[in-house]
Amino acid sequence: MTGNEFRFFLSCDINLPVTFRIERLEGSFPFSKFPNSENNAPAENRTSEIYVECALFIDGAPFGLPTRTRLESAGPPFCWNELITLTTKYRDLTAQSQLTFTVWDLSHGEGLIGGATILLFNNKKQLKTGKQKLRLWAGKEADGTSPTTTPGKVPKLERGELERLEKLVNKYERGQIQRVDWLDRLTFKAMERIKERESLKNGSSHYLVVDFCSFEHRVVFQESGSNFLLPSPIASTNDIVIVWDQEVGKINPSEHKQLKLARSLTRGVIDRDLKPSSNERKSIQRILKYPPTRTLSGDERQLLWKFRFSLMSEKRALTKFLRCVEWSDVQEAKQALELMGKWEMIDVSDALELLSPVFESEEVRAYAVSVLERADDEELQCYLLQLVQALRFERSDKSRLSHFLVQRALCNIELASFLRWYVAVELYDPAYAKRFYCTYEILEENMMKMAAGVNGEEDGFKQWQSLVRQTELTAQLCSITRDVRNVRGNTQKKIEKLRQLLSGLLSELTYFDEPIRSPLSPGVLIIGIVPSESSIFKSALHPLRLTFRTTNGGTSKIIFKKGDDIRQDQLVVQMVSLMDRLLKLENLDLHLTPYKVLATGQDEGMLEFIPSRSLALILSEHRSIISYLQKFHPDDHGPFGITATCLETFIKSCAGYSVITYILGIGDRHLDNLLLRNDGGLFHVDFGFILGRDPKPFPPPMKLCKEMVEAMGGAESQYYTRFKSYCCEAYNILRKSSNLILNLFYLMAGSNIPDIASDPEKGILKLQEKFRLDLDDEASIHFFQDLINESVSALFPQMVETIHRWAQYWR
Repeated sequence: MTGNEFRFFLSCDINLPVTFRIERLEGSFPFSKFPNSENNAPAENRTSEIYVECALFIDGAPFGLPTRTRLESAGPPFCWNELITLTTKYRDLTAQSQLTFTVWDLSHGEGLIGGATILLFNNKKQLKTGKQKLRLWAGKEADGTSPTTTPGKVPKLERGELERLEKLVNKYERGQIQRVDWLDRLTFKAMERIKERESLKNGSSHYLVVDFCSFEHRVVFQESGSNFLLPSPIASTNDIVIVWDQEVGKINPSEHKQLKLARSLTRGVIDRDLKPSSNERKSIQRILKYPPTRTLSGDERQLLWKFRFSLMSEKRALTKFLRCVEWSDVQEAKQALELMGKWEMIDVSDALELLSPVFESEEVRAYAVSVLERADDEELQCYLLQLVQALRFERSDKSRLSHFLVQRALCNIELASFLRWYVAVELYDPAYAKRFYCTYEILEENMMKMAAGVNGEEDGFKQWQSLVRQTELTAQLCSITRDVRNVRGNTQKKIEKLRQLLSGLLSELTYFDEPIRSPLSPGVLIIGIVPSESSIFKSALHPLRLTFRTTNGGTSKIIFKKGDDIRQDQLVVQMVSLMDRLLKLENLDLHLTPYKVLATGQDEGMLEFIPSRSLALILSEHRSIISYLQKFHPDDHGPFGITATCLETFIKSCAGYSVITYILGIGDRHLDNLLLRNDGGLFHVDFGFILGRDPKPFPPPMKLCKEMVEAMGGAESQYYTRFKSYCCEAYNILRKSSNLILNLFYLMAGSNIPDIASDPEKGILKLQEKFRLDLDDEASIHFFQDLINESVSALFPQMVETIHRWAQYWR
């Protein structure tokens, strides 16, 4: 619903029965004091049997037969959570329709606890929805006359903090208050304390909680037949009535004038010497800690603008300041750009934020590129995939960013190879094909003009031709894949066909005329395929496993897939590689395996082959991970009969991937896509579900399987404690780089990667939540330890229902 529409249903159009849910009875229960109870035996000797009687009254007269809930004896508190459906329909109600609720105790005779009455429509003639907390009148049956003598709603003069909070909870559950998980948990804990305090104050008062049915829009009372311009009944067409308010959405002239005065150029002289107060400084520091995905409020924007001069020495503040600028105001934009040039130089990770779609100014984007020029080739390669995607947000095809990428690629053949592939894959996107083709042409033209290097490097023409031959190679591999798939029979027959093709019709692939740069590792020159060492994986797409000879006498093993979009895998492995780099910069090597992945088309690509075995295969043959590792690294004096180095590699790799898969929300984990190297290094493959998506129900928060914990000696061992320590250390290190990771994902918002393209904003917010930026380092350690404990407890016998579901995830 847009801001200038108010949508509602008319009650006379709702051809549905009146429905509500009786949830629970709250309050203290001194049974011996129940009025009218025939037997006042001590509470400890009594088993209460309580039910609620409901009746509908229209204009003060009973309408239809009363309805009773089941008897409830498992209390206090007494919870029915029972859905009641009356025979009367909403269209038959009048504005003075009331529901009466009388609570009875049958434990010893007919004991009346109390009653309450509630109008179904409020004073604005709108149907009441959501939870309603009704105060019972002790010892009185509910009265349905009009006006009633047993009103369930507490009078305004008597309402306290508890009633105010109940009203807010009702709005929250209807979705009228934004949900913020960490804040909600704190709020509900505080509310529980207030409830306990209020219940002691109220003594023996009782409250009945009733949940009324909610609709997509508000329901307004309307008598049947009184409006000749009625929409069609909602039961069939769900039409709406639109009421236009021409004022909504327009600029408030007084607010606009105040903003212009506050930001006028004449204030520049005054603002230059302004210094924030202690409270203002705290507010500014809080704003600077906001993640890049957070939108600043009007007051926050005004605060940063006011103290812009004093913030120029704070490099973190520049991106936030530039978000405050009204770029449509020429004078204000000019002043902002002048300040940007004098600002303390920002970090490369913050420059990525300035290339996001939020910033359209060409000057701002050019400034971001000037900052990126400081990055070395290794760092630039970490961000290259996202920088190519950022070309979508440029204002022209030949932008400063595209020229920068090309110039850097000309100096480094590896960057050139990856840039060419990243751009070539995007040529399939009709909306931006022209822009990416323009960058492709600039790269080709400039490389072809390059002369031979003084150190014996090839000239530009030969370098470009070596990159073009990569495409010719992948085209031949696609052809081989199709031929092999058409072979009838089992996998072995397909392997024989593959080797036959490589040795016969396509024998030119066994020895290339000239070396080709490996698409996965352009620094490696490959000279041919080894037919005897090439094979096919047993799966629906029949991926090829190929062994290439290299010029240095070694081999390079790759997997070639056709028929599967591996761009999402490429992104995830790039993030694993980046996180591995960030951890190593903090002297934490978790023995991760960021194998190389390259998409060479919309439905094809290459992956580096890492010798390893799946946990499913290991467990079927060796029964346990430890037994398998003992085969390669036996040590009678080492822990569990293996070398300490091997066990440490296993523990560290488990910790690293546990943290990374949690942050990235990797789903669909099972024992077939968890692989183990012979040296004990564990790693994940196949990233078809990310950012919280999972095809299986009830995924546990951490992707840990029982066999992994058992290999560490169980949840009580010192090695498992070390595993948790590595997890918490890695989590805090990666939290420090949360802005960098969020910026990189934000630049992917326009990509065609399935789990991002479906809802970019939601996906990035999910990623942001995983970092728990509201916590300090110490609190985040406690949070992550609790997370691990929750996930691991699901794997062992002491299970409640939710934990049982988590355990089923691994089956």
